[in-house]
Amino acid sequence: MRHTTKFRSLVEADDILVLPGIYDSLSARMAELAGFQALVGGGYAATASLIGAPDIGQLGMAEMADHYARLCGAVEVPVLADADTGFGDAINVARTMRAYERAGVAALIIEDQVAPKRCGHMDGKRVIPVVDMIAKVKAAVDARTDADLMILARTDARAIEGLEAAIERAQLYRAAGADMIFVEAPLSIDEMSYICSEIEAPCLANNVEGGKTPILDAARLEEIGYAAVAFPVSAAYVTAKALHGFFAALRESGDSRAYADQMLSFTAFHDIVGLPRLREQERACDAFARELLERAADPAPEE
Repeated sequence: MRHTTKFRSLVEADDILVLPGIYDSLSARMAELAGFQALVGGGYAATASLIGAPDIGQLGMAEMADHYARLCGAVEVPVLADADTGFGDAINVARTMRAYERAGVAALIIEDQVAPKRCGHMDGKRVIPVVDMIAKVKAAVDARTDADLMILARTDARAIEGLEAAIERAQLYRAAGADMIFVEAPLSIDEMSYICSEIEAPCLANNVEGGKTPILDAARLEEIGYAAVAFPVSAAYVTAKALHGFFAALRESGDSRAYADQMLSFTAFHDIVGLPRLREQERACDAFARELLERAADPAPEE
């Protein structure tokens, strides 16, 4: 089954889809090994990982498409990608769609912020006119070659124009062809429930620790009506805290042994990154090459 088809089936299933946030190929591999059926790679964590900077629209389309190609190449499960504002107008969105599709993503998010955008839980956001975002959604729908590749239309209008305006925008984006809707940064559980009741489309919840929206577990979000929930920054926060502690201890003591029980072993790490499989592939290729040379050096006599 194609990753696009798999992701769509997971979204349309009765159970809510839990999407752990990943930011590089190793974190993607770890999430896959934990048993998650699909992953999300948000721009917030990607920006921190790739250039050590905040999510205020500093990465370009080519950088992000290349990033997602690496993520998708590292795992065998679908990846939901962040396409920010589409990196321009409708024509740019079409190009972004083609680039992301070549990268192997199963679905992507396009938002209605003014570029350069910023994290949806930061203050100071602005949104583009609704007509411009409708054109972007239309461009994305027309540009995709795989009809199962889901387009998630995100609106950040809650913080600027209010909840009713955000829902109205979401309904229009759905009418323009969006497969799924993401109303960013609702302020209460009541708002979250209202969003799901008013939008006739699968909705994505966004659990950002420290953000503006209440953090709810997957079961409660499913009761409210969400089809999927993303935890886009959690792994990046966990990793940053762990590395902060480790590097401080290493600098202080000049020794890593105090963290030995918090590390994977040499062998376990190699198992995760697939070294045994590559070694087996090397052996198989070497055996084939040697056998071919032996046959060439000593051809069978003609009958």
